[in-house]
Amino acid sequence: MTTPHFDMIIIGAGLSGIGSACHIAREYPNRSMAIIERRERVGGTWDLFRYPGIRSDSDMASFGYNFKPWYSNEVLAKGADIRHYVRETADEFGLSDKIHYGLHITDANWSSETKRWTLTAHHEQSGETHQFTCDFMLTCAGYYNFDKGYRPTFKDEENFHGAIVHPQFWPEDLDYSGKKVVVIGSGATAITMVPAISAKSDKVTMLQRSPSYIMAIPDLDKISMLLKKFLPRKLVFKMARKRNILFQRGLFLVCQRWPAFMRKVMLWHMRRQVGPGVDMRHFSPNYNPWEQRLCAAPNGDFFKSLRSGKADIVTDHIDHFSEKGIVLKSGQTLEADIIVAATGLDVQLMGGLNLALDGKKVDMPRKMTYKGIMLEDVPNYAWIFGYTNAPWTLKCDIGGRYLCRLFEQMERRGANVVRPVDRAGCASESSMLDDFAPGYIMRARDRMPRQGLGGPWKVTMHYGKDRKMLIEDPVDDGILRFERAGTADTNQASHLAASA
Repeated sequence: MTTPHFDMIIIGAGLSGIGSACHIAREYPNRSMAIIERRERVGGTWDLFRYPGIRSDSDMASFGYNFKPWYSNEVLAKGADIRHYVRETADEFGLSDKIHYGLHITDANWSSETKRWTLTAHHEQSGETHQFTCDFMLTCAGYYNFDKGYRPTFKDEENFHGAIVHPQFWPEDLDYSGKKVVVIGSGATAITMVPAISAKSDKVTMLQRSPSYIMAIPDLDKISMLLKKFLPRKLVFKMARKRNILFQRGLFLVCQRWPAFMRKVMLWHMRRQVGPGVDMRHFSPNYNPWEQRLCAAPNGDFFKSLRSGKADIVTDHIDHFSEKGIVLKSGQTLEADIIVAATGLDVQLMGGLNLALDGKKVDMPRKMTYKGIMLEDVPNYAWIFGYTNAPWTLKCDIGGRYLCRLFEQMERRGANVVRPVDRAGCASESSMLDDFAPGYIMRARDRMPRQGLGGPWKVTMHYGKDRKMLIEDPVDDGILRFERAGTADTNQASHLAASA
């Protein structure tokens, strides 16, 4: 049986995979492309997560694609609407028939002899093994494990008579109407779920070990709503996108520059939102703003649920579970019919893909990331890892455009292989996310690529700088090594040049 070959394979049909594929398919329509998706539908994260209230935590003007405006007055978007948006984009750009569903890519091996990747996939429904080959591979499989979330084991949890669920695997038939619900956690998922659950439950309690910064934001973009009365909606979208990107970046930089002042501002904001008589112990994080992501509450819905009495917060540590609920270190018991362990993600880079070069496994933590999109010494390979301090998909947009520029440079040189090489000794021992400290990242530091001492080996998490580096700066920077026919680095004619 012949192994299917493609000029390019993209792993993942979520926001990043479809967005990157749109750029490449538009610029290189004659190149063969396959998008390998483990699930049976497009959407990635937005297809997997189905818990109550699931929505974006970034505004859709900047979280959506630059090339496909999100025309809605709502600032944030519900999960189902994002799934529809991704599916609609795939259809519109002719990508739907390029998607291969139900295939979990487990291994990818680069052959220096054939100048190709061989990908091994497991078809989970049938149990069959499939193989594909490609000239260039792009991983857009997100940053967490789809098979499991982070779920600590609690003492005596087997004694609890109710249901214990994790948001990553929300049961479709779970009825919390009139029930007492305890949500363990204080991150974006918990902040989203509490107001959604409180609308139907008897009472919902958010149990946190430590607080997070929560920012009430408008649910409707009233500025754009006004401007659309006088200006074309495409222009209004562009203005909103630029405005929101600048605001987010400005807020982050202000928090970095004046952390003590911004902490006071954020505490004042939360005190004002939650109302008089609040115990600020529940709203005083032990870190500075933007050392972890800010949590968004559209129209202050989280605070409204607290003020209504339908929800409350308890700051304490769990001692053990009982038949009726959770016993805290303080001795207090939280009675519950349902316990939601919103305890976070299990970070898994590149979908858990095992990369190998000529059969030798790539030691990911010993490799530096180049321009935040390629890996040191790994040929014809890129991956999309979005922003921690801005909408994730901003990186997908400039990353896809950079790859088109890279392919153009390869064609110009007649090269069929490209890889970043550290010729200046830029290696460091720093993880690529050393300045970002949420629990799920801290737990995964030993699994992440490194960043270098400077230049394109340094991870900036700065959209403006990345945009210049990826879209404006020369592709041929003396660090990328292009291998072409007729040199010591290559054995065959350029497949990419021949197929373009």
